[in-house]
Amino acid sequence: MWQTAIWSLIGGALLAGTYSLWRSLWIFKQPVESPRLKQISGYVAEGAMAFLFKEYQVLFPFIIIVGIFLWLSNSGDLKYQALTFALGAFCSALSGFIGMKVATAANSRTTHAAQSGIAQALKVSFAGGTVMGMTVVGLAMFGIFVVLFLASVFLGTTQAAIAITMQILAGFSLGASTIALFARVGGGIFTKAADVGADLVGKVEAGIPEDDHRNPAVIADNVGDNVGDVAGMGADLFESFVGSLIGTMILGITLGGVSSQMQINLAALPLILVAVGAVASLLGIFFVRLKPGKSPQVALNRGTFGAAALAAVLNYFIINFLLGDQTVPNPFNLAWISSLGNANLFLAVVIGLIAGISIGLLTEFFTGTNTKPVNAIVKACETGAATNLITGMGMGMLSSFPPILVIGASILLSYGLAGLYGMALAALGMLVTLGIQLAVDAYGPIADNAGGLAEMCEFPPEVRQVTDKLDAVGNTTAAIGKGFAIGSAALTALILFAAFQQSLGLAPGRFNLLDPLVITGLFLGAAIPYLFSSLSMMAIGKSAFDMIEEVRRQFREKPGILEGKDIPDYNRCVSISTESAIRQMILPGLIAALTPVIVGFTGGVEMLMGLLAGVTVSGVVLAVFMSNSGGAWDNAKKMIEERKGGKGSEAHKAAVVGDTVGDPFKDTAGPAINILIKLMAVVSLVIAPLLKTYWRL
Repeated sequence: MWQTAIWSLIGGALLAGTYSLWRSLWIFKQPVESPRLKQISGYVAEGAMAFLFKEYQVLFPFIIIVGIFLWLSNSGDLKYQALTFALGAFCSALSGFIGMKVATAANSRTTHAAQSGIAQALKVSFAGGTVMGMTVVGLAMFGIFVVLFLASVFLGTTQAAIAITMQILAGFSLGASTIALFARVGGGIFTKAADVGADLVGKVEAGIPEDDHRNPAVIADNVGDNVGDVAGMGADLFESFVGSLIGTMILGITLGGVSSQMQINLAALPLILVAVGAVASLLGIFFVRLKPGKSPQVALNRGTFGAAALAAVLNYFIINFLLGDQTVPNPFNLAWISSLGNANLFLAVVIGLIAGISIGLLTEFFTGTNTKPVNAIVKACETGAATNLITGMGMGMLSSFPPILVIGASILLSYGLAGLYGMALAALGMLVTLGIQLAVDAYGPIADNAGGLAEMCEFPPEVRQVTDKLDAVGNTTAAIGKGFAIGSAALTALILFAAFQQSLGLAPGRFNLLDPLVITGLFLGAAIPYLFSSLSMMAIGKSAFDMIEEVRRQFREKPGILEGKDIPDYNRCVSISTESAIRQMILPGLIAALTPVIVGFTGGVEMLMGLLAGVTVSGVVLAVFMSNSGGAWDNAKKMIEERKGGKGSEAHKAAVVGDTVGDPFKDTAGPAINILIKLMAVVSLVIAPLLKTYWRL
């Protein structure tokens, strides 16, 4: 079964890769007839690639240093963690590069397609998203396949050899997490510095429309949508996918009270489930068809729900086929379970699927257009920016409670079915259809860019109306994607936490809430997301100040810009965002990576376990609050703009302020927190053998 599982990975990777290549070629063949559209979209594509290469140039030495540290600090076969770390970083970076390359090509083609109506525009923009989704899934499976295949050749396929392989494979997850954090933080700082500068000076001070070509920061703003919401989100979910998969395998191979063959089977099962999930995602993509008179949201939901249903059905047959009538004696001391059967494992996966969809629907309710929470924010804008901010923050805080109930219920139910392994399957179930979930999310920034290009190129109003409809749905899908990413991060972090504890060989009773070391770790962990968010927000503030001053300078020194007689210096604004983002992303990244190491080697494993628990609980709640409040403010502004006489009104000015505050909430600090909690967990997992030796456990 182990060999079957390994080869199923390469099968899924080839399927995903073939689809991505085919869809990429289709996108590049779509027409872009307007010379101005080609020119401006070229600026966006060049700026996005320039930022990405600059970011990777900074990260390359860091990857080398960490790789050398892993090689020197480990002994025996664990030295190969250094190589898997580099491979994980490479695959994550490559997926971001491919996804952004295609996204920056799809945006102009979506603008052109919008001239033919919303159905064709949706087809092109969603196709760009599917390349991102299937590329992430394909490269994740391919990278893990390479590690497992080589390990099976050189180390063997015994239970002991596979257990060592899992520790080596943790390096792959660490590499993915490292790239994800810097991509999210760096991309988020870039996009929000440009966005805030463009909004405050352009819309509020100069009174020109959003995405007006006269705004010097407008190209940087559109570049930011790609580096933050395409490359950043792709790296984020790449990391979640890899982390939950590896964590589940570790829990399976180290499960006590079962035979070594069953341990191997339980470690192999997740590999086959994600390969099947790739097939379900691909089939779900073909369900996305816009029917006349229907919202694009309906078409996208049809694909997401269809893929989830297919995955559930396929997983049922796969689990029954692979495990047959085998049952596992209850290793969890759960009174209500006498043995662990196929139904338990299948239901645990389904719980994860349902939890992921539920969190997405809750996010849609709190952030979508014309929903009760967003309508309340729209109403608050009528009395000014202060009431808008108060109402938006209140709704964001309220929105954090229902997803926590869903996460808690999924933890209890999945653990009740199959203990820690059941929890791991639930986390994996939430991500098993990642291909289409990420496709729906990446569609959003492509649609947003298409609308911006239509405005800058002065296309007819009916074209902008089409792109505005896609963009409004894109705001919601982006918010849903962030909610989904946060929910999956919570379960993934728990699984990595459990794998860390098992790697140390510690009994669950070792974690005692009355232990002062644990309590200290809990408080420290609870504070870390706030420190991390503070650094991210202040970095945006500093970068936005430079951007605002630059836009004001250009308006002041070249008054012909606002009259349409002079061309703004777009490149200067792109350079300001790039330089600031690269400089400001270092400190938050180092805090996330080094805190577990410092706490683990100074405070011990008890303090480290408290740290991981505190950062997970605090981080999840804070991330949901920030992401949902930002998404709600954004759509409240969109609703006011759609009204007759809405743009330029006092309510609109208040909404712009709320949207500007919400931008760093939803696009930088909030989404980056879920990477923070996963990175700290996977760093702890990687250093577990060193801690075990250091503290003589």
